[in-house]
Amino acid sequence: MNTTPDYGRAFGLMRAASGDVWRDYTRHAFVEGMKDGTLPREAFLHYLRQDYVFLVHFSRAWALAVVKSETHEEMLLASATVNGLISEEMKLHIGICAEAGISQDDLFTTPERPENLAYTRFVLEAGYSGDLLSLLAALAPCVMGYGEIGARLSNEATSETYRDWINTYAGDDYQGSVRAVGELLDGALTRRLGKGYDQLPRWEGLCRTFSMATQLEVGFWQMGMTP
Repeated sequence: MNTTPDYGRAFGLMRAASGDVWRDYTRHAFVEGMKDGTLPREAFLHYLRQDYVFLVHFSRAWALAVVKSETHEEMLLASATVNGLISEEMKLHIGICAEAGISQDDLFTTPERPENLAYTRFVLEAGYSGDLLSLLAALAPCVMGYGEIGARLSNEATSETYRDWINTYAGDDYQGSVRAVGELLDGALTRRLGKGYDQLPRWEGLCRTFSMATQLEVGFWQMGMTP
């Protein structure tokens, strides 16, 4: 069964250009441990705490996408993503951690691991120094990768241990958000570079940004396995 959703043309091209690193990210041992339930709970909670901090910075990066937008539609899509991160995705982390005795205040003050800092600052720097295209190339691996992982694990999971996490990213709300980001990426590229954007020199640089962010995702999973 094909469990790779369609998140737009540009993402498909960037995903293919990233090569093996995309599989390293979406098929990481951490992900496979959630699929079969063998991931230690301590590692999962450690990851969730770091990911909560990550989402704080990720939300700020998406707010930069509003600043970098050139149309009302771009602003709407970017602001909707910010709202989804703050109002919905963070709820998963808060809820699971609360059940484990970790308060929201404790989550917010979680010391940031170097791997986390490297990733979030890479994404923020793409927004500070670049345009919307540079920023979206850095943001896309997280958004689309989690959508792809959630969709696959929804079909393949053999354990209910991490079903709450899987259902969040496989659910209609998140999958709809990912498709909207794919549309934003396609539209932003076409607006700024034209329909043949993937034939221009700029495209190679955007793919390098995408690939680096994907490598940083691999490092994030690896960090999660070493509390």
